[in-house]
Amino acid sequence: MKDIQSHEQLNRSMKKRHLFMLSLGGVIGTGLFLNVGYTINQAGAGGALFGYLVGGLILYMVMVCLGELAVHMPVTGSFQKYAAEYISPSAGFSLGWMYFVGSAATAGVEFTAAGILMKQWFPHTPVWIWCAVFIVLLFALNALTTRGFAEAEYWFSAIKVVAVIAFIVIGIAGIFGFIPLSDRPTPFFTNLAPSGLFPAGIAIIFITMMNVIFSYQGSELIGIAAGESEDPEKNIPRAIRNVLFRIIIFYIASIIVLSAIFPSSELGLLESPFVTLMKIAGVPYAAGIMNFIILTAILSVGNSCIYASTRLLWSMANDGMAPKMFGKLSKRKVPFNALVFTMSFSLLSLLTSFIAADTVFVLLMSIAGIAVTISWMGIALSQYMFRKKFIKAGGKVEQLQYKVRFYPFVPLFCLGFCTFILVFLAFDPTQRIGLFYGLGFLIFCMLFYKFKLAKKVDSTENNDASNGNVI
Repeated sequence: MKDIQSHEQLNRSMKKRHLFMLSLGGVIGTGLFLNVGYTINQAGAGGALFGYLVGGLILYMVMVCLGELAVHMPVTGSFQKYAAEYISPSAGFSLGWMYFVGSAATAGVEFTAAGILMKQWFPHTPVWIWCAVFIVLLFALNALTTRGFAEAEYWFSAIKVVAVIAFIVIGIAGIFGFIPLSDRPTPFFTNLAPSGLFPAGIAIIFITMMNVIFSYQGSELIGIAAGESEDPEKNIPRAIRNVLFRIIIFYIASIIVLSAIFPSSELGLLESPFVTLMKIAGVPYAAGIMNFIILTAILSVGNSCIYASTRLLWSMANDGMAPKMFGKLSKRKVPFNALVFTMSFSLLSLLTSFIAADTVFVLLMSIAGIAVTISWMGIALSQYMFRKKFIKAGGKVEQLQYKVRFYPFVPLFCLGFCTFILVFLAFDPTQRIGLFYGLGFLIFCMLFYKFKLAKKVDSTENNDASNGNVI
């Protein structure tokens, strides 16, 4: 692999608290505030709980696999570099571009969701106008230094965490009648009766798993940010341990609260159930405040996705897997050209100018979910291959500062379950097209690398080796 020191380097200016909040905040946004209600509506309370618990198990496996790799080799580009090194260069190229497109599309999802949310205050203003406003805003924020981005994201994430905790507390109070819920009777847990847990059957759970994986997307930011974080050997394992269980607790608690208060048929997509709860709880100005917090949360996730996509594209450019122009840094040590290209994908959210906003939302969410599922599979396979090569080269497991327990069960189970989810999508007509396009893009990337880039990358690496730039 090309020496990571042979080109301009990003600043290691992210502290432990930045890394923790970046990874935590990256998954508390549209996936929680809008998508949870949609998943409950589609799969029922029992289906949503089962789906998010299974998704949490998969997330755990992905995170520990990524943790072992990131601590051993903490570089910007993370799992794309691991795939290129331990699976094959074509796999790294394909995985990198797959994740880039998915993450950039997720930013488009967040802008669309933010535009939908703004209709609460400005019902007569088209969604696409707000999408354009937020695109310009986040572009400006990402053009600043990495430290400025990390500091802003830290406080955005802190606001989100406090808001979710407040929501859960108010929801529990409403469930048991401590706070009256408009003209509704005290719900207790009547809406969680067995007959309402799986109203659409069991099979729908596996179809909605793509919504679940989309919701958890962003946890892998820990690996991408490793190249700009201080003391990654200590901070990455801590961030993984702390973030993982808090994410699952926030999602599961929110699902229970929402399912207890609202019948699944009342939950949908165009209004956040979090805002609806605040309205019926009668908390003064709470609905407006919650709307603002959710807007901040949504833009925060979009911000994280832009960061991840930009850094990944910068890393690939320096490895010869993307145009060289994307590997240049500005005077502020920001990959500006990569940022501009990444933001162009966010313009997909402007499709809301002539396509229904909820349709655009579900379409982009499906694209992003499929991309991150394949990326998670790449992380698991990279760890599996890394461990095999590490031991074959004479290394001992005890030498690894952070290691996956129950190897090889963890990476293989993760691979198997993600494959099962993708296969199941073929039976859902609404997501089948996204699946075929996603797999088609993956195959195209692999063929493109083999016939167009393989010789060029090999030549570049051989030149670096002759100059002493090898690891």
